Amino acid sequence: MRLSTLSRSVTGARVVVTGAGSGMGRATAHLFADEGAHVLVVDRDPERVLEVVQEIVEAHGPDVARGCSGDVSNPSDRQGIVRTIVEAWGGIDVLVNNAGVSLVSSVFSDDETFLSNWDNTVAINVTAHAHLIRACLSYLLNAPHGGRIVNIASTEAIVATGGISAYTASKHAVIGLTKSFAVELGRHNITVNAICPGPIDTAMTAGINDEAKEKYAKRKVPLRRYGTPEEVAHMTLNLCLPASSFVNGAAIVVDGAMSVKHG
Repeated sequence: MRLSTLSRSVTGARVVVTGAGSGMGRATAHLFADEGAHVLVVDRDPERVLEVVQEIVEAHGPDVARGCSGDVSNPSDRQGIVRTIVEAWGGIDVLVNNAGVSLVSSVFSDDETFLSNWDNTVAINVTAHAHLIRACLSYLLNAPHGGRIVNIASTEAIVATGGISAYTASKHAVIGLTKSFAVELGRHNITVNAICPGPIDTAMTAGINDEAKEKYAKRKVPLRRYGTPEEVAHMTLNLCLPASSFVNGAAIVVDGAMSVKHG
């Protein structure tokens, strides 16, 4: 006889994952599908969308995944995302705002580069999160077990790296957005949380050679390695469980203790 009362199942949940064509987004889409959810794979690269959807369909059958290619910073594309999942499964239970970019934005950058990279980074990393939450809101309000929103931030919301000021500022803003919406939506049985991944093996870090990664990890990360996309995906899933109903407004660090290490 079970003594616990709260469910750890996401079977049947209808989930939007942005930036799901690779890295953490792809791992998150796979994990939700593995756990019985219906997943909308969103990415601006249509070939990657098709690839991830095919992977999931081959593993779990045709009704488990759908794809939608689009730019989350584009209003019509955001509406297309909502329309696609609602037409497929009738609603939305979970939104994972994972799409993001990191562009050079040094204080010493030339004006044109700085302005363009700053505007693009903020538009994708912060503004799109807020607008997509609002676009999904009427459906999240009707989620049977309560709506779940997870915003993927970064340890750049806690510490800072020179030369990517737009990225660092945007990830700080994601935490602020998460906390504000958590306060506002909590009374409506919707939780809003953020995850702050540290060094993870993704496309964003693919340009760093293995030797440099190993040296960095041994010097900076107490676990002495980079994390995997799936390790972040599992934390995302945990925040979306019916059992996680009292976790709201949190910013959870997944970085192998990098951000707390001194010296």
